[in-house]
Amino acid sequence: QVQLVESGGGLVQAGGSLRLSCVASRSGFGWYAISWYRQSPGQERTLVAQLRPSGGTVYKGSAEGRFTISRGDASNTWHLEMNNLQPDDTGVYYCAAPTNGGTYWGPGTQVTVAS
Repeated sequence: QVQLVESGGGLVQAGGSLRLSCVASRSGFGWYAISWYRQSPGQERTLVAQLRPSGGTVYKGSAEGRFTISRGDASNTWHLEMNNLQPDDTGVYYCAAPTNGGTYWGPGTQVTVAS
């Protein structure tokens, strides 16, 4: 079993930046990808960015060009750097890691962007 915990959310003005972090309870658990999802009020959870073990990245929608997903210095840590945040970016951000044993999810961190 692996636990993921997100941090770094908060309240920011439009145009500001936040850096989210995802920390796993252990490293080497065979993840296929590290993904960040956002669930905005009244909407479904949607993929924002994904990092593959090869280092390849995927960005969806308006995250392209504004967000950067990366590994941290520790092997069990990943980040989502978010720049030029807009009110539409408001929501709960979840870290997810699919593995052979299923997908692990963190509890989420709230990001609120004020106009």
